Amino acid sequence: MEKKRILYISQEISPFLPQSDIATTTRKLPQGIQEGGKEIRAFMPRYGCINERRHQLHEVIRLSGMNLIINDVDHPLIIKVASVPQAKIQVYFIDNEDFFTRKATVKSDKGEYFDDNDERAMFFGRGVLETVKKLGWKPDIIHCHGWMSALTPLYIKKLYHNDPHFADAKVVYSVYDNGFNKNWDSNFYEKLKFDGFDEEDIHDLKDVDFLTLTKKAIQVSDGVIQGSGQIDEEIAKAIEASETPFLEYFSEETCVKPINEFYDQIFEEEVV
Repeated sequence: MEKKRILYISQEISPFLPQSDIATTTRKLPQGIQEGGKEIRAFMPRYGCINERRHQLHEVIRLSGMNLIINDVDHPLIIKVASVPQAKIQVYFIDNEDFFTRKATVKSDKGEYFDDNDERAMFFGRGVLETVKKLGWKPDIIHCHGWMSALTPLYIKKLYHNDPHFADAKVVYSVYDNGFNKNWDSNFYEKLKFDGFDEEDIHDLKDVDFLTLTKKAIQVSDGVIQGSGQIDEEIAKAIEASETPFLEYFSEETCVKPINEFYDQIFEEEVV
């Protein structure tokens, strides 16, 4: 019997970024799941504040070289990789000089969220999916962490649903207490239409804030996990109102076993 394959798409992963609910969970969870017998791949953005030398990032030439068009502009896709030696896992980094060279993650040193975070999220999600295709690796579950990955479930379910790499994949979205307080570009809806989305799939994304984006990710995912001890009350209500299978919060120290069982539950529901 082939090992089940889990793809991790995370806004941040430790030790490449400081510890947080997302960064520590997506450092420990892939390791634990791999040690439990499943095969994993992990991706995150290559923010400019990541020290490439210290973490020994290097470009994967055979995976780089594609261009992704975002809002009618060509953006080269660069793939880098680094190891977490003590975890025996590799992390792939999505890089592009237009989106990820600035010496910050999602907001400026003044605390202001970047105006192009919508396009950065589009590029990140599509970059991961295109790279996975190039790897020839077919995931069984795609587990997304953090709002920078929140568009990815929508891409998988609506634009990549006929692609043999993703047609049978189940999507799990982990909700955290980190958000953003600045609505995305008012032209975001048109950018999604340019990408090929039907209006009926994105009609509720004409004015995107953190709540709207998160609710959409919940709506299109096959499973939802509470990634922080406390989450926004409106999001908690949206999860409760949905029929999506839900896993309550477990700390990063205790999350591996329940999440692994949650994956298996989703597999079993598919078989039934």
